[in-house]
Amino acid sequence: MLNVAVIMGRLTAAPELRTTPNGVSVTSFSVAVERAYSSRSGGERQTDFINVVAWRGTAEFICKYFQKGQMIAIDGSIQTRNYEDKQGNKRTAVEIVANNANFCGSKREAGGGGYDDASYGGSYAGSLAEPAAAPKEPAPAFSNGDSDDLSDVFAVQDDDDLPF
Repeated sequence: MLNVAVIMGRLTAAPELRTTPNGVSVTSFSVAVERAYSSRSGGERQTDFINVVAWRGTAEFICKYFQKGQMIAIDGSIQTRNYEDKQGNKRTAVEIVANNANFCGSKREAGGGGYDDASYGGSYAGSLAEPAAAPKEPAPAFSNGDSDDLSDVFAVQDDDDLPF
């Protein structure tokens, strides 16, 4: 069986961190996601407001680095739950339980969300470890040009260094 959900949209409100009686961090929020198509009349695209819940470190990451209106990408699984409202009516809630949260807007759009260049564009996937340091040298560029010279990509001192 497979239960995977991936969405990208804008936060409808600033996420707020709560704690369960057992001390587990949790946040729930809504993400506004535009549909991939517009109506037949050629009007604006419709928007769906999708409920998301995040637990533990993922919740802490989202509450620390994201704010209302900011673009966010979430991957997780769809979960349903039944409950009774205050009037005794039976209700069903459908939400995405977030496994990972990713930045996907521009730095300018984020408006100083509290993260630096090394962590921007990163994601949270279940660890509270500090973001990895940026590489000191950029990876060599590889183009699919006409040149077959790969000496700038693979530096070989002499033929004895080759493994074959």
